[in-house]
Amino acid sequence: MKQFAVIGCGRFGSAVAKNLYKNGYDVLAIDENPEIVQSISEHVTHSASLDVKDEHALRAVGMRNIDVAIIAIGSEIKSSILATLVVKELGVKYVVAKAQDELHAKVLYKIGADRVIFPERDMGVRLAYNLTSTNILDYIELAPDYSIMEIVTPEKWIGKTLEETDVRAKFGLSVLAIKHGEKIMVSPNAQEVIQRGDVLVVVGVNEDLQRVQEKV
Repeated sequence: MKQFAVIGCGRFGSAVAKNLYKNGYDVLAIDENPEIVQSISEHVTHSASLDVKDEHALRAVGMRNIDVAIIAIGSEIKSSILATLVVKELGVKYVVAKAQDELHAKVLYKIGADRVIFPERDMGVRLAYNLTSTNILDYIELAPDYSIMEIVTPEKWIGKTLEETDVRAKFGLSVLAIKHGEKIMVSPNAQEVIQRGDVLVVVGVNEDLQRVQEKV
């Protein structure tokens, strides 16, 4: 089982740590504020209050045994950068770091972050899509021009096979999965019939995703 460390336990970091622990994973929560550490201690496997920039302190709490580290430090860019650098140097295999802006993200990638996220921005984008489109259920940005989207089956596609909708040729999108109630069909074949109430998980260029919203 993977072992996770969450460094920086503000609202975002705490939510990540608690949910990972709730899902059965070993979670080490770290923050410089003892009160925050105390408040989260019962919701994670281990917790520690220490200087997140201190390599020796992070080594002492077993950071070298961690599979995934989430650097969830919010406002202090210097601490975010140094913590990312230290955990990579300690040998953590996969590091996810929270960034404030694009420049911050570039620095994080340069020093070894495997993935950089913008929680507030991403949530804002997802909310905007939810509020402005009746058929979009969720939206995840993979890259600046490339995303995954969950859409309610358009009326004109009901009863047709994927091949008949011609979604790839018409819109340049790939259907990753079809959700039908509790059942999820991953990599559905071309002859799969789309039913009323189905949710399609599609991936493609943002312009094509926008086009499918407008034309179906």
